[in-house]
Amino acid sequence: MAERAGRLDGKVALISGTGSGQGRAAALLFAREGASVVGCDILPEGSEETDRLAREEGLDVRSIAPIDLTDRGQVARWVDFAVGVHGGVDILYNNASRPRYGSVGEMSDADWHFTIDHEVHLLWYSCQAAWPHLIARGGGAIVSTASIAGLIGAPSMPMAAHSAAKGAVVAVSRQLAAEGAEFYIRSNTICPGVINSPPVQRIREEMGEAAPFMPLIRNTFNGAPGESEDIAYAALYLASDEARWVTGANLVVDGGATVFAPRS
Repeated sequence: MAERAGRLDGKVALISGTGSGQGRAAALLFAREGASVVGCDILPEGSEETDRLAREEGLDVRSIAPIDLTDRGQVARWVDFAVGVHGGVDILYNNASRPRYGSVGEMSDADWHFTIDHEVHLLWYSCQAAWPHLIARGGGAIVSTASIAGLIGAPSMPMAAHSAAKGAVVAVSRQLAAEGAEFYIRSNTICPGVINSPPVQRIREEMGEAAPFMPLIRNTFNGAPGESEDIAYAALYLASDEARWVTGANLVVDGGATVFAPRS
């Protein structure tokens, strides 16, 4: 019996923030499905661990770190490395982000601008750097991580800057879809809910039911946060040719947190 082809066979995928969480899950999943993955992260230790895990499975994952995606020169180094090694780029998965939080009345200008830099500008720089290579390839897929924070407000979470940034991610992605159409470049977003990432785990251990995101977790269909793999599988679909007729879409993956009536 012939082996089943991977869903990303022959594709070259750029994935940001591969040092942990959703980025690591996506790097390993995309590679298992046949992609050659070039990742990056601000923290070298996490990237090295992701690469080690990939090597153990015989997967093609290479990462560059540290890369500061708010610096155009470093973004160009990441993209140029991928093109130099693999000859082109088929997929750009904008996963990385670094928000800061603060209430409307107390958030500093520095934290506001830091969040916009690390959730909007870094995506824009990556898209601009990858754009000509996607055109040269005859088309491709851009997948960008937004958040349900860009869709709803949450009284328990002081996230105005994060909400503004992730709302912008959805809007920019739709414009990328519009301008990319003539080049067969598809652009879509994913809006995750609360994911069981290391920071979420740490805050839950420290604060228990008083953690500010607990109302969102309680509002999911099963009362639990999502896992990194839940988002990685959504990204896999949007990056694959299975989604060849999907562009300008926003896929909400939140366990129903934005659907159900609030639970106490």
